[in-house]
Amino acid sequence: MYSKILVPLDGSTLSEGVLPYVRALARAMNVAVELLHVNEATQLTAYSPTTHGGEYLETVAASFSGITEVKHTVELGNPAGIIVDLAAATPGTLIAMATHGYSGTKRWLLGSVAEKVLHATTNPLLLVRPAEGESRGEAELNTVLVPLDGSELAEKVLPTVRDLAGRLRLKVVLVRVLTPFYFGPPEAYVPMFGVNIQSQKELWAQARTAAMRYLSGKVERLGGEGITEVSSVLIDGGAEGAAAGIIDLAKKTAHSLVAMSTHGRSGIGRWILGSVAERVVRHSSDPVLVIRPQL
Repeated sequence: MYSKILVPLDGSTLSEGVLPYVRALARAMNVAVELLHVNEATQLTAYSPTTHGGEYLETVAASFSGITEVKHTVELGNPAGIIVDLAAATPGTLIAMATHGYSGTKRWLLGSVAEKVLHATTNPLLLVRPAEGESRGEAELNTVLVPLDGSELAEKVLPTVRDLAGRLRLKVVLVRVLTPFYFGPPEAYVPMFGVNIQSQKELWAQARTAAMRYLSGKVERLGGEGITEVSSVLIDGGAEGAAAGIIDLAKKTAHSLVAMSTHGRSGIGRWILGSVAERVVRHSSDPVLVIRPQL
């Protein structure tokens, strides 16, 4: 599944918030871990060794037990660029990092390094919102939520989900958020775009039926592939859109992980995320695994 988990750490307790998830994943997948610390030249004094941070990483490595391999690397340069390049050099590398985001009014702002990695990497990326004092032990994960929009690109995450569910014994919940072209509940329908209220209700009912049929087919497919606990949820989205429905469901589902593909595309040194994936990553308080599908 993955050949390695690359874990960028900057020495802060916030950056270590990803470690419980790394331990759980590394043990379940029997995969090596590489801890990475990047020194920026502008932050080093004339007498600072370029290997500054090595002892810190050794201490963190000692907190792992029963993992196949835990190595540590110290680099000098631009943190985001080195993270992206180091991950790209080894096929199958999962980048796992905490953000230095903070809660605002309905908003979680990503830290600058995490933001740059998110937009530049072609590797799978696990982002965890950090909290003080949560760096010890292993995280408990019970459920993986999988947003699907009916497209083949969104479904590219399913092989990863199948492997994760099998190795971590996770429940799989396929999620479809149905967002209409109106804002508000059905009783708030008003004539619009030349479509009367009755026609709007009929179109909405047809869309719900098609979405439920689609989800049932994917549940049956995963069940046939050996996933024993798989179900689906259809959410009626409103003015806040698909991302809000996904985030809210994750918040209500204890010990959950959101795993989703993006509809991103390569640009000049930049990965432009799909709008729903970007909003989920920015606002979710739960860990999010982002997969960039190969076209």
